[in-house]
Amino acid sequence: MMQNSFNKHQGFTLLEMLVVLVIIGLLAGLVGPRLLKNVDKANVKTAQTQIKMLRGGIGTLYLDIARYPTNEEGLALLNTPPSDEQTKPFWKGPYLDGDVPLDPWNRPYQYSVPGSKSQPFALYSFGADGQPGGVEYNADIGLLPPRD
Repeated sequence: MMQNSFNKHQGFTLLEMLVVLVIIGLLAGLVGPRLLKNVDKANVKTAQTQIKMLRGGIGTLYLDIARYPTNEEGLALLNTPPSDEQTKPFWKGPYLDGDVPLDPWNRPYQYSVPGSKSQPFALYSFGADGQPGGVEYNADIGLLPPRD
């Protein structure tokens, strides 16, 4: 006669499941903050890289049309010809591959003329908090505007 090889005890008890969930929770509590800190660093680096790319596009645009985008035209001028008929023939864009990106926090980059000090324009992100100013990951990133 063949014996049944199955144990009477199949599956996990509620207590065993709770112990496993507590252990997973403790591990997540230890590892989670470190991972989030790395995400914040990566977002700042991404914003810095995108600002450099946009700055390069604006520089090339300037070489073609001999002026920077106005506040009204903004970064859209990198992909859309100017409405000014005198400038339109010199526009050789688009100056970006694809649309103007949003910052890593899904907000538009800020553009204005003039910039601060010797910068002809300001191009920046408000950082993680989306507010002017801030410190660490909430600090503004890029070519900042003049401060009052």
